[in-house]
Amino acid sequence: MSTPSIQPCQRTILAVGMAPSQACGNSVKGRLRAAMIALVEQALVDSGVTADLRDRYVDRGDWLIVLVHPTDRIPKTWLLTRLVPKMKALLDERNAGQYYPLRLRLVIHPGDVTCDDLGWFGEDIDIATGLLTASALEQTTAPLVLVVSDQIHRSVIRHGYDGVDDWVFVPLPRVEVAGEECKGWVHVPDEV
Repeated sequence: MSTPSIQPCQRTILAVGMAPSQACGNSVKGRLRAAMIALVEQALVDSGVTADLRDRYVDRGDWLIVLVHPTDRIPKTWLLTRLVPKMKALLDERNAGQYYPLRLRLVIHPGDVTCDDLGWFGEDIDIATGLLTASALEQTTAPLVLVVSDQIHRSVIRHGYDGVDDWVFVPLPRVEVAGEECKGWVHVPDEV
């Protein structure tokens, strides 16, 4: 029996997850999860990353994977200069006066992904989720933590494009994914 050929598709991978929260029950986690999904959707649309420019979310419970199609309409700089500030503003608005504030981690990583009848997968998704769940991120209580992969740092951050400040990113301790070390860079918006 032959296995169907799996072909890679290029995407910009956005991994968005709730930071490990204080002890709370499933009903609170459910409300936080619903708030996360609504906030991510609004931030994407408000930033110009409409549904036609991305695939359906990969839902992992406490986190989502958003796969943005390669297009000149959404350069990677926009994700940094439009999406991240929008997400931070929506998060601040949502958290005002909340007993259970929503804290998010956002990873941006370019790569190839594959899909079969059951959904999206691949090493680059593993890298994005490895950066998302890095233990070093547990030290912050900020409402939003941005992590970019080394590829994004090399191709976008360090070049000083308009609105992108390379000096605000600090190296994340290396994360091992699939037996290989992956490097990420961290920025906490509004913390310099």
